[in-house]
Amino acid sequence: MPEYPDIVVYVERLEAHAAGKILEGVRLVSPFVLRTAEPPIQSIMKQKVLGFRRIGKRIVWEFPDDLFLVMHLMIAGRLRWKAKGVKVPRRYGLAAFDFEDGSLLFTEAGSKKRASMHVVRGEAALAAHDPGGLEVLDASRDAFRERLTLRNHTVKRALTDPRLFSGIGNAYSDEILHRARLTPLKWTTRLTGDEIARLYDAIRETLLAWAEDLRREVGDGFPDKVTAFRKGMAVHGRYGEPCPVCETKVQRIKYASNECNYCPRCQTGGKLLADRSLSRLLKGDWPKTIEELEEGRFP
Repeated sequence: MPEYPDIVVYVERLEAHAAGKILEGVRLVSPFVLRTAEPPIQSIMKQKVLGFRRIGKRIVWEFPDDLFLVMHLMIAGRLRWKAKGVKVPRRYGLAAFDFEDGSLLFTEAGSKKRASMHVVRGEAALAAHDPGGLEVLDASRDAFRERLTLRNHTVKRALTDPRLFSGIGNAYSDEILHRARLTPLKWTTRLTGDEIARLYDAIRETLLAWAEDLRREVGDGFPDKVTAFRKGMAVHGRYGEPCPVCETKVQRIKYASNECNYCPRCQTGGKLLADRSLSRLLKGDWPKTIEELEEGRFP
């Protein structure tokens, strides 16, 4: 799922490409993507786009008459700027937004269509789409600590809960926790003051660094390679590869359709975290430490 670095660069490039221009029309290829009927989608057509903003992982278009278009890309939704009138792919195309000098394609790969659009009127209606997560880049250390310890969750779950923190998902939470040298399974109410400070700094450093990296990659163009697996990541998507800090093999925990990647030496003091399904299957053969792993006890 596109997270803060991806969404903020999308917003910046949309500003450069479409802000101040007339939205000539919207071509809906997959009608289900539009989740609202009132105000109608026609109400934003032939209107000037006043600007764009971000709410968590959502992209908001601003129009006259207090109208907004809220786009949620979910896991596989992507935006691409193309030549005006470009054909919308039937297989994975959702919609196209036509301007005088180009068209914005809204696509979604895969069979599970989760991406969405809502047309709403007024700031109150727009606020209903805000999960309420704290913007850590705008928050003080004290505000961060208060939000982090509001509920007792594992730190991995807390970071990825949009009601607690804004714009952080599975990929960048792995990178944040590695930078902070924290196990993903530690309970938030058991974090020390030093650990909370490291986590706060790691969030800010990770999100800002990756956003800047994406800006350099995109330049004056438009993002066309938005992915959760980026070259240069320390642990996310790098299971079995060496940690860039200590060269220990990156490990993972699988759960549902996600996985958590971590370095057992940098983050867990040499302890291997138990993958629920695999550790249950292997029982006594499940390695508990890096040494056991390196001795070949892990299949």
